[in-house]
Amino acid sequence: MINREDMLELTRRMTISRTSITRIAGSYIDSEGYIDGTFNTNFLKLTAKDKQKNLRIAKTIPFSDTNEKLKEYPFTNNKNNNGSMWKILHEMRSCGLKNDALMDTFYEIIAKEYQAENDYAIFVFHDRYDIPIKAADKERLGESEEVYEYLICAICPLIGDYEPGNPEFGFLYPMFLDRSSDIHHIGIFKDNKISQSKLEQFLLHN
Repeated sequence: MINREDMLELTRRMTISRTSITRIAGSYIDSEGYIDGTFNTNFLKLTAKDKQKNLRIAKTIPFSDTNEKLKEYPFTNNKNNNGSMWKILHEMRSCGLKNDALMDTFYEIIAKEYQAENDYAIFVFHDRYDIPIKAADKERLGESEEVYEYLICAICPLIGDYEPGNPEFGFLYPMFLDRSSDIHHIGIFKDNKISQSKLEQFLLHN
């Protein structure tokens, strides 16, 4: 089960002044599953307006209804297999989204597995959070002993000319459990209005 306080600890930092998101990458996909452009940039180079817009998208995933819209799942695939989703996500995190060929592979997988009737966009965020040491009463005790490096992915329908709507599907990898990184679990976000069992199963089992 996901601890709501763990997720709130992440989302409290998702403001222009406090964010440590390093990079944003993504792709636009048409309704037939074809890639219609990609982007990959340093998050700090965005305008304040674009930072705010993208932080809203990223925040939706961990801030969603815990254990209802956002649920924790273990990976059941062979993580060491080349091409496994776990390995792809692990490598995306390790390179900080800077490997364009790897990102293209990820977009192609999503485009193949995602069930969509309309055009949509994939947003991927990379962040590093220095987890402060806290006492039982949640008072900060000292500097970080662990860096939680993670990805947030959000898939949004396009409601205008490359303008994203609210996320319908996404994930948080690796999970942030007991204020620490758990690379064996992923948090999958799914809006109640949609069914994305095909992509969900692919993420967990391929």
